[in-house]
Amino acid sequence: MKIMFAAGGTGGHINPALAVAGEIREKYPDAEILFVGTKDKMEARLVPAAGFNFKTIDISGFYRQLTFENIKRNIGTVFKLLRSSSQAKRLIKEFAPDVVVGFGGYVSGPVVRMAAKMGIPTAIHEQNAFPGITNKTLAKKVDRVMLTTGAAEKYLQSKNPVTVTGLPVRGEMLRADKEISRAALKIKDDQLMILSMGGSLGAEAINKAMVEIISENHENKNLYFLHAMGQYGLWVPEKLKEKGVDTETADNVEIREYINDMEVCMSAADLVICRSGASTLSELQALGKASILIPSPNVAENHQYHNAMALVEKGAAMIIEEKDLTKEKMQEVFSSLINNKSAIESLSENAKAMALTEAKSEIAKIIVSLVK
Repeated sequence: MKIMFAAGGTGGHINPALAVAGEIREKYPDAEILFVGTKDKMEARLVPAAGFNFKTIDISGFYRQLTFENIKRNIGTVFKLLRSSSQAKRLIKEFAPDVVVGFGGYVSGPVVRMAAKMGIPTAIHEQNAFPGITNKTLAKKVDRVMLTTGAAEKYLQSKNPVTVTGLPVRGEMLRADKEISRAALKIKDDQLMILSMGGSLGAEAINKAMVEIISENHENKNLYFLHAMGQYGLWVPEKLKEKGVDTETADNVEIREYINDMEVCMSAADLVICRSGASTLSELQALGKASILIPSPNVAENHQYHNAMALVEKGAAMIIEEKDLTKEKMQEVFSSLINNKSAIESLSENAKAMALTEAKSEIAKIIVSLVK
């Protein structure tokens, strides 16, 4: 059995594909798996590190802001698109896969499209509630369409019925225990733990909002704050100090640059304040966590907003769009939750009810079923 995966650009595309490939490798040790990506994105590092064979094609996306430099780049992208189809065809002929699966990113387009044209069984997985352009196009051609959330279906014209599989969540996240995690972080039983973060680089809007929230509420010893400021947020401790919060001495405020033990921190939390990337939301659902979601406005098709709304519409999260993120609005939403334990419990229960924790094996099963 030979399976070709096409995924690239961001961890949101690559990590779910790696999780599924790992599941297939574990259940079918003789399966041959090949990843196709680009040489200059993170798949070039992540895929070989996970122990999978990796080949590249030369492709890039279009720049939407029309500047002279971007127009020149877009002309180059057109030529890359023309070449990428022949590159994909060559790789497919060499590997002779039984099935080709796209997990998103520009690289998925030419690889999955060419496989379908050559009569090879194909499938795609869409991580977001608002599908990307590549998957919108491929849905009309592939044999199986898999979705993280049913909210995405209305944006697709699929050749075949879709299957809602959820998004793979790491095993250590699923196995995390709240009491053990809280003990490891030395959080008291009567404290409400608030985890906040904006990604590895840090989100300025979230950093600014949390400086205000922490400075306004840190004297409430029933609250415990753990905030990840990110690489570009190293100013946060000094700003908090200006506002009367010494992070070195405060016993209920912890500021980190990055969270390396997310399974511990998220499982310990009662309330999470964060962006709404697909992987993060799947983890919130798997662990049943109440959340205040602040979607990034700087993503394609504003997909983080749609991701967030899939939870909000189920009563599983609160949302504040970045354009509305004032000090007053943040404090209003924050207070409405910390002063109402039943509201947090309701969000948590509804998030848990949305969880699809067997996503990895379900996706693997569908892929294997396409092998002739």
